[in-house]
Amino acid sequence: MSGTDVSTTDRARRRPARERLLAAAARRFYADGVAATGIDTITAEAGVAKMSLYNNFSSKADLVRAYLDARHEEWLGLYRARLEHARGPRDGVLAVFDAYADHAAFAYEHGFRGCGLLNAAAELPAGDAGRAVVRAHKEEVERLIAGHVEELLPERPDEARATAEHLAFLLEGAMARAGLEGDGDRLRHARAMAATLLDRL
Repeated sequence: MSGTDVSTTDRARRRPARERLLAAAARRFYADGVAATGIDTITAEAGVAKMSLYNNFSSKADLVRAYLDARHEEWLGLYRARLEHARGPRDGVLAVFDAYADHAAFAYEHGFRGCGLLNAAAELPAGDAGRAVVRAHKEEVERLIAGHVEELLPERPDEARATAEHLAFLLEGAMARAGLEGDGDRLRHARAMAATLLDRL
């Protein structure tokens, strides 16, 4: 190896501390759970001092919220990439399902465990700000679906809203089962069901 080559580990350690902490938190929170993951575990994996964490986040709860925000943005990026290839509102709805399948296909340390946002929310107490982040994500997903369905049914707003809710429930149910089963098969089945439903409108 030449002197100019830089290993993956070296490149990772040159990233800003906040970025490294968020990446470590994302891995550990998803693989092991929020409650089971301590600050020491995250700082050790990120390769930073504990003080560095508190220089970037006011508390573990603040780090959890940042993780949830980042996961939401990550999903939106997948959705937008899928939407670029959509040819009309029907494909727009299916882009939502595809983005969830893309998230499920990531190389997770202990395999796919379902929606990282819902997994985290299940560990957080009622009223926690993190739960509000997850709720906002799920509401946005349903709004995106609804926007596409409304384009398909411009003269039938009530049916469009009911169909969007139906599709959102189908997606969430598939995500829950896929997480339990450890793969994205249920998401692919749900996408096929969604396509059939849309074709019958």
